[in-house]
Amino acid sequence: MFNFKNLSEEDIKNRNVFLRADLDVPLKKEDGETKIADSTRLKAWLPTLELILKNQGNLTIGGHLGRPKQQISFLDSKSSISKVDKEFSLQPVAEWLKHKLELQNKLTLCQKNGFYGWELTGNLFFLENLRFYKEEEENNLEFAKKLAKGFDIYVNDAFASCHRANTSIAAMPTLLQHFAGLRLKEEVKVLSSVLENPKRPLTVVIGGAKVETKLPVVSKMLDIADCILVGGEIAAHATTILDTYKEYQGGKTTLLIADLIPSGKEITEQSIDKFLPKIYASRTVVWNGPMGFFEGGFEKATLELANAIIKSDAYSVIGGGDTLSFLKKHNLLDKFSFASTGGGAMLDFLAGQKMPGLEVLV
Repeated sequence: MFNFKNLSEEDIKNRNVFLRADLDVPLKKEDGETKIADSTRLKAWLPTLELILKNQGNLTIGGHLGRPKQQISFLDSKSSISKVDKEFSLQPVAEWLKHKLELQNKLTLCQKNGFYGWELTGNLFFLENLRFYKEEEENNLEFAKKLAKGFDIYVNDAFASCHRANTSIAAMPTLLQHFAGLRLKEEVKVLSSVLENPKRPLTVVIGGAKVETKLPVVSKMLDIADCILVGGEIAAHATTILDTYKEYQGGKTTLLIADLIPSGKEITEQSIDKFLPKIYASRTVVWNGPMGFFEGGFEKATLELANAIIKSDAYSVIGGGDTLSFLKKHNLLDKFSFASTGGGAMLDFLAGQKMPGLEVLV
């Protein structure tokens, strides 16, 4: 589906590299300090970082965290970093990477080419949150030129952001020799295999909320999957889903939509009983979204589903922040074949939506 150029040692050696990494991770307060609550996304791009550093590349890492409401304009010389929303600072992520690389130096905010960040080593610079600059979400070419200044190559290893036309995702690679990172290539390879040549029966499980982002996946999978199981809050939109199903012509896809308990916080035991035989009969399972509001204590159905997928021996692909958080909480994450770092990006990819960050790399 996407034919990316291979990132080789010759491309990196002694060159100035910009790595667009996935830095959007949950944070927590611990002993008065802000720390990383889940480092899964950060660990995913470490092999790309290690490849670059091993070949003496001069590396700058950039990315975003959350959606800061207070932003400044990089192109306005009067803007000041003091005006941004500090709770979205990437310093905790920079500290995490410093400890991961076993560096001893104290991190001090400084500037490189006018951008704020932290110098971890002489050849490794970590940029502050790019979404502190309003131009990042505008796909602004002038901002891209400022970001690209001084770099030889661009590497994208942030699959979770590839469905968004942000400047550092869609505009910046047009100005430099560009490559896909190791993890991004693996994400695309795995998800493409689900769409193009899955082991069958293929069962797709869609849960959680956000019907506007998940309904397109249900529609797309009517042409691909053998079975679609719909649970979580999205199951409350059964009429909308069934209307889509009625318009579907051809194929033999089985569609099962769960019933919800009276509170609407979880699917019924009867529904999970209908789902499990489909799971056990599958050779490939794709799952995005919990079956209940697990943060509120409604996790029985989601746990039953997770254990069934594990016992089925099917090739399992999972994604979505809530799904990964749930599985990590129960120490089940490593029981699945592949955990996508993308939530919305995974859904958009499977639904056949535009992926600006991938298209520009081809």
